[in-house]
Amino acid sequence: MAEDGEEELVATDDDSEKQGRLNHAIVDQGCTLLRRMEICVAEAEKRNGKNAVNMQEMFTVYLIETRPMDAVAEGRNLSPDSLWRRYSEFELLRSYLVVTYPYIVVPPLPEKRAEFVWHKLSADNMDPDFVERRRVGLENFLLRVACHPVLSNDKILYHFLTEERGWKEVVYETGFQAKAESRLKALSATFRVRNTDKRFVDMKHYSDELQSHTSQLLRARARVADRLYGVYKVHGNYGRVFSEWSAIEREMGDGLQSAGHHMDAFAASIDDILEEEEHYADQLKEYLFYAEALRAVCRKHELTQFELEMASQDLISKKQQREELATGIVRTFSFKGMTNKLFGQEAPEQREARLKLLEEMIAEGEETVKEKTVECEEHVERAWVDMQRFEEQKDKDLREALINYAVMQISMCKKVHVENTLSSWTFYS
Repeated sequence: MAEDGEEELVATDDDSEKQGRLNHAIVDQGCTLLRRMEICVAEAEKRNGKNAVNMQEMFTVYLIETRPMDAVAEGRNLSPDSLWRRYSEFELLRSYLVVTYPYIVVPPLPEKRAEFVWHKLSADNMDPDFVERRRVGLENFLLRVACHPVLSNDKILYHFLTEERGWKEVVYETGFQAKAESRLKALSATFRVRNTDKRFVDMKHYSDELQSHTSQLLRARARVADRLYGVYKVHGNYGRVFSEWSAIEREMGDGLQSAGHHMDAFAASIDDILEEEEHYADQLKEYLFYAEALRAVCRKHELTQFELEMASQDLISKKQQREELATGIVRTFSFKGMTNKLFGQEAPEQREARLKLLEEMIAEGEETVKEKTVECEEHVERAWVDMQRFEEQKDKDLREALINYAVMQISMCKKVHVENTLSSWTFYS
């Protein structure tokens, strides 16, 4: 599936020309899916059913609606095609994309269980507010994938959006699970890569820093939300006291009552404020999870480079064995050399057979090194293009989110000032 919609790239000695052609290949993937189809996750619904071990369970499903974009542009009011998907199905789709396109920073899914929560938020993944935020996150994931110049042209993605039944079978037929298992085993090893690309080393370090800073920011924000919520709600006591006090005062009873109402409104306003803040927190969480997607691409580079270096070392070893066998001069210590010294040289027929076998192994080794070299170079080229795309997207998204968050805070402060002024004015009047 990785080759669907991709142009074949021919290697050249000119790096700039090769990079330019690669950029053109990725941009020229035809129009992205979002230009052809309107996509949304319209609603979430709780259901009961039986799991894999035949036990009753409650789960959430999400309604995906799609509509041809040409119909939307022409103003035709077509009913959207719709189907239901579980979160686990979104996970399967993403796992397939990660394995099939290892050179792409695949968009992350929203959190499966709530993280960085403050006391008013529920950590229950069946909580309506959490389910709604996850619905928004799942829609954002689909939109990210559907506007990617490569991922959007994948047939499995189209099946996921349009075929309610049978799409899982199509995924499993690709054999991506076997690739995923062998890749995970390889990635769990400690690689000692000698000639890794410095850009990927720097990017891996950056992804660690990005994850660290965003997690610290989200943790601090949760603590601030806790304290802010408490401060606002304490103001509700003013409202109760003023209302009770107004009952025993003739001259300033109305003023006390009005001031109490303003204090109650002030105390209640924090719910809307923190709910809006949660939206910006979710945007930061997306890039917290993007950090792992970025690291996965860097680890794949380490893997391909490691395999290339191992194949190259094996080829050098085989060539050295051939030279020693042909000349009879053993340059390095070997068990075979010791046995020859102890028991004499092997017969000419055996020597010729071994030389022939070594020649065949060397030919295979040279082919393997050539394949690994191409694989490594292609991964570096494609991955670097997608990382640059990701950098542009990240800068734009985070700048916009942080500016909007600052504007929201300014608006909140102005509102608090007005509420306090009105409360004081009504009290003293």
